[in-house]
Parts: sequence; structure tokens; C-alpha cells
Amino acid sequence: MRSHRRNSLGHTWTVVAAFAVITMSTHSSAQDVLTPNFSPSSDVGWVAYGSDFIPPSSGPGPVTFDPAHPFIPDPAEYRRSEPDRKPQQSTFRVADLSNPILQPWAREELRKRNELVLSGKPGFTLQVSCWPLGVPASLLYPIAPISFIQMSKEVIVIYRVLGFARHIYLNVPHSERVKPSWLGESAGHYEGDTLVVDTVGMNDKTYVDNYRTPHSEKLHVVERYQLTDGGKVLEVSVHVEDTGAFTTPWDAIQRYTRVEAPPLTEAPCAENTSNYFGYDIDPIPTADKSDF
Repeated sequence: MRSHRRNSLGHTWTVVAAFAVITMSTHSSAQDVLTPNFSPSSDVGWVAYGSDFIPPSSGPGPVTFDPAHPFIPDPAEYRRSEPDRKPQQSTFRVADLSNPILQPWAREELRKRNELVLSGKPGFTLQVSCWPLGVPASLLYPIAPISFIQMSKEVIVIYRVLGFARHIYLNVPHSERVKPSWLGESAGHYEGDTLVVDTVGMNDKTYVDNYRTPHSEKLHVVERYQLTDGGKVLEVSVHVEDTGAFTTPWDAIQRYTRVEAPPLTEAPCAENTSNYFGYDIDPIPTADKSDF
């Protein structure tokens, strides 16, 4: 059972009930033709290694931190992938402006952001204020697990704490005219042991990462999901193209660790977010008119 409702951003949020029943019933009819199996049971989830992309072994890669101002994540991020690492005081992100993928206007936007952080202002990520992360930035939330519902015609990715679901429609072409939206339109297919997802039609109100690297509505993202290490790790290879914001296509990687996920429950973001310390953060989105 699924109930749909639309939030103040015009994005459809999906509340999933009886998750175990859904997963078992869809897999019993579809898993013979669907590989790999990202959700063998309702208690399997995947937690991202960290909130930054992993650069490729060669070629153009994502924006990373300025070497003069290294980014140190919260210890909760790296304790899974680096359990022996000594905890350090976390920092806010300062982007490396020398990355050659950036068009001048995109570099200028990052420069302004860097100035704010270096002046002592907080540089929290957008999800702190309940804004949608878009694609591919939705891969960069390591705090809570994601879950998959795999069906013969669709894969749904559930982002538990962020409170939304991403719909990937299988073996269909993109719409002739895609109306820009927060998550765009995702069309997927299986290539052996890999789920390939092609996404277009994203609005320009999101960022491609947690440095707030901007993009245009020409953004085109291809993700390849594959299980490794005997099914203990989910690796996502990301290919990004955007002639409106980047000088060249670039690649990145994200990895997830398989975990035992708690029962799926609804977690409304805005109702559970409070700025107790009075930081200067992005306002939580609110509706100024009804959607229906």
C-alpha cells in the first residue's frame, strides 16, 4: 500500500506501509528477471560511506575541498568505512575552485559560498533545512539507510529520514517533453548485474553535491548500481553532463554499506527540525498556496 501527497515544493512524497509485504510480493513475481537484488528482505538497508563523492581513478572528477581548508566530516560519517580513524573536530566545506570542470559562473557561485564559510558563517547542507537534494546529490546522505523496492516495471528508492521516494521506471524511454522537477525523470534498465539509471529534467534549484555546486536544467546524470564484496557493498558509478554549468562531463563514485535497517516509518522533516542554536541556515520550505 502506498499513499501519495504533495509537499510545498510540488514534489510527490510517498509513504510506504507494510513494507515487508510489498518487498516479498514484488520479488516473488519479479526477481526471476531482475538482477541484482538490492532488497532481499524488508530489514536490509544501505548507508552511504560519506557525504562527498569519491573521485574516479582518472579523468575529470567532482568538486572536492580546497587543500588549504580540508574538509573534516562528522565522525559518524567515517566510522563505518574508517573505524580506526581518530575522531576530529568537523568543519564546514570550502570548495576547491581550481577544479577545471567548472564554468566561470559556477565557479563564482562557489567562490561566494566559500567566502561565507571562511568569514565564520555556518555552511550547513540543504537537507538540514528539509530541501530536496535532487540527483545526484541524493546519493550523499550518510546518516540514515536507504531502501529499495524492486518491481518488474519500477524501482523505488526510499530515503527514510529525508522523507521522500525516488521512482525509477524500467525499460521505457524518457518522455518527449519532461517538465523540470526536483528529482527529474529517471528511466532505468538492467545490464546483467547492474541497474543503470538515466535521469533528465531536473530543475536548477538543487545542487550536484554538498559544496553547493550549481547546475542548469541541462543536467543529465547516469548512475550504475552494482553489488560488490559478496553483496556487502553497493557501489554507484555516476556520470554527469551539463553543458550549461560544466566544461566537460565528469565522473564520481559513491559506496554504501549493507546494514540491518529498522522498520520503515514516516519521518516528516519539517516537523522534526528545530534550529536550537539560532544558526543562520536556509529557511524550511513552506507552501504559500494549496497544491489541490
